[in-house]
Amino acid sequence: MFPGRRSAVLLGALCAGLTLAGCGGGDPDAGTNGVAKLPPKTIEQRAREAAATAPTVRLSGTVVSKGKTYKLDMRLRANGGVGDVTTQSSTFQLLRVGDDLYLKAGADFYGDEGSGKDSQAAAAKLKDKYVKVPTGDPAFQQFSGFTDKKVLLDALFALNGELSTGDHRKVDGIRTIALAADGGGGGTLDVSLEGSPYPLRYERAGGSATLTMADWGKDFALAAPDAAHVVDYGKSVTGTSGG
Repeated sequence: MFPGRRSAVLLGALCAGLTLAGCGGGDPDAGTNGVAKLPPKTIEQRAREAAATAPTVRLSGTVVSKGKTYKLDMRLRANGGVGDVTTQSSTFQLLRVGDDLYLKAGADFYGDEGSGKDSQAAAAKLKDKYVKVPTGDPAFQQFSGFTDKKVLLDALFALNGELSTGDHRKVDGIRTIALAADGGGGGTLDVSLEGSPYPLRYERAGGSATLTMADWGKDFALAAPDAAHVVDYGKSVTGTSGG
């Protein structure tokens, strides 16, 4: 057998046993969960179902809400969540257990040196304490959604326009298939091709949100803070603008 022919035979045998991109453009879905071969709407539905049934998730990234940009790093479950939120001027922690929302931040979150003695005194009292946020306070309405798994995941499926299947990609080393709405102008969603078809990355149209999801189903502790570290501020939390 001539050397060139022998090499071709060996290469053909190798490609028959392995799925390699360099062997005639092998099947990109080989070894995956197969969802990439489904219609786009079905992929979206599978991702929605996987996200809804998972008990926990870690969500991180940036989102614009009411004209302000927030950087999130939240661990979420059905009855609450915990994590850090960063704005242009401050970082604070949110903790929600059931209907109780707590906020912990430094003194600069509640007031600054030019805010008057009363505000400075209040800020000193609240500094690094868990402030129980009253349900009627604007801060509760503004921040509780960041601790709500259902609210945040519903936002991931705000894909506006006709869905199409995009490229095979990777998110943190995990193979994904991209769903694009209106050619990407209506948002994109990366769905895992490994294991359950969880959503792994979401980009909202116009760049108003870029979020990644990880640790699906991974348990974490969620409990109300010790009473000694909690301040109940009554009917309102003064100065919690978050900006």
